Amino acid sequence: MSKSNEQSTQDKITECAEAHFGAPVKKITAPGGEGRSSFRLSVAGQSVIATLRPNFRRTHLEAHVLDELNAHCDDLPQCLGVVGEIMFQSDVGDRRLNVEIAEVAPDVRLDLAHEAVSAIFRIQSAARKTQLNEMMPHLGNNEDWILNFVDAIDFLRDLGGGISDKFDREAAYERVAVAGTQFVKWDCRSGNAAIDSTDKLRWFDFEYAGLRHGAEDIAWLIGDEAWPIRPQDMVDIVIDTFDPECGYEMDDYLDYLSVYLTFHSVQRLKLISKESRKRGWLSKEKIRKYDDAGVHPEFAAQICRVGAYFSAQSPLTAPLSRNFLAALHGFIQISNQQDQRNLRRA
Repeated sequence: MSKSNEQSTQDKITECAEAHFGAPVKKITAPGGEGRSSFRLSVAGQSVIATLRPNFRRTHLEAHVLDELNAHCDDLPQCLGVVGEIMFQSDVGDRRLNVEIAEVAPDVRLDLAHEAVSAIFRIQSAARKTQLNEMMPHLGNNEDWILNFVDAIDFLRDLGGGISDKFDREAAYERVAVAGTQFVKWDCRSGNAAIDSTDKLRWFDFEYAGLRHGAEDIAWLIGDEAWPIRPQDMVDIVIDTFDPECGYEMDDYLDYLSVYLTFHSVQRLKLISKESRKRGWLSKEKIRKYDDAGVHPEFAAQICRVGAYFSAQSPLTAPLSRNFLAALHGFIQISNQQDQRNLRRA
């Protein structure tokens, strides 16, 4: 978004907010950086997030989702009104989870991770008390999506080892082609949660919400390359917070989570590799600050560890573990080379 277009957007939001809240906007900032859809406003004695998305239908759907879910849980923002294409929602705080979890002590990290997963299960539980399952879009339910999701593993060939002939693609297609029975927020990366002044964690950005298995939300969090928690610790947290009312037995849920996370990890690796070729490696601090793709060799190594661990948990994906381990070795080498170059500059 150009400077002039962003200023025009801010002017439009300011005018709309002042009419909606009946008070002047004292300050407006873009917390996610330039080119993002949301702005933070100080108006009528409160901090408000105003969102102007390219697709107004998604904005209205998101507002409806917030209204429905807020009747049963407080793990998300409140919708404060929709005026035309602009949605106003409560500000859940500027302490984003992706930054916060990198700065606290290891034991506090586990507490934050526990709360993040608990909140996902509570949001999905709240959705089951509404009619959202009757009107939300079904996600990843067409053949092309399934094929692209699984066949992305061919990307691993170039990272070492080739694809084992023991890997059963048809079985993988079938395993991830689930019916959309459970509400999912989607895009549950840690940059889409924040902690307010009372230390309450809330998830935000429900633009892409829909229906699928349900474990995808957990997979987005664990499969966030900037997420610093060990995969095995995350499994312990999922087991501890698991909601038996979600419609699945624990073992089946964990198996699906492992299979889905295997392919999700490949998607993240593809994105990191693509962006690194385009922009070079970025700093971890900048990535977290702007909730950017994890274009850093250590983050790439982390998602390889996630892929290696979870692929090994299911017989269906176990043949792919060696590919993640080979990729992990390569990214560790890149990281070490970067460290050596930095030392020489110093």
